[in-house]
Amino acid sequence: MRRITATIVTTLTLIIGIGGAHAAQAPKPTHSPSTTRMEVIPKEHQPTIKFRHGDISWLPQLAAEAGWPPHTWKRLGSIVLRESSGCPNIRGGDIVNKNCEVIGHDGSNHRSDTSLLQINGINYNPKRNKYAPICTQMKICTQEPLLDALTNLKAGLLLFRVTGSDWSPWIVPEGGW
Repeated sequence: MRRITATIVTTLTLIIGIGGAHAAQAPKPTHSPSTTRMEVIPKEHQPTIKFRHGDISWLPQLAAEAGWPPHTWKRLGSIVLRESSGCPNIRGGDIVNKNCEVIGHDGSNHRSDTSLLQINGINYNPKRNKYAPICTQMKICTQEPLLDALTNLKAGLLLFRVTGSDWSPWIVPEGGW
C-alpha cells in the first residue's frame, strides 16, 4: 500500500509541476541488530549445521526450510529440546553425548520414535497403521529417512497439520508416557 501511495504522490507531483520527486533513503541504524531476530539465510550461504546436545540455534533456518511458519518456532523449539535435545540421529531411548553421538541406550522399548521430533512408527509404518500419514502422504514408510533433520521437520509439519495444528502428537498425557 505504501508503494502505491508513493507512486501516486510522485506521479502527481511530476504532473502538476510542484517539484521533482526525490528518493528517500532510510537512515542507517544507530544500534546493532537484535540478537533475537530470526531471519532465514539463503540456502547457498548456509553453513553446515553442527548439531550439539541442547543447542537449537539452527532451528529457525531448518524450520523455515521445512515450511514451519515463524509463529510456531518457539513451541517447536521447546518440543525439539524435550524430545531429542536437538539431536537428529537418535531413536527412542538413545543416550547421546554433547556432540549428539549415540553412546548408549536406556533400555526402554520405544525404538520407533525417531529424530528431532521423535516421530513414532504409528505415523510412518503401514504395518502398524494402514493410514500412517507420513507413509501415505510423503511416501516415507520406514524410519531411516526420518533420521534426516530436514525430513523429520517436514514430517512433523505434516503431523501438525493433519491433527489440526493443535500440537497433539507431542502433548504428554497426564501421568506421562
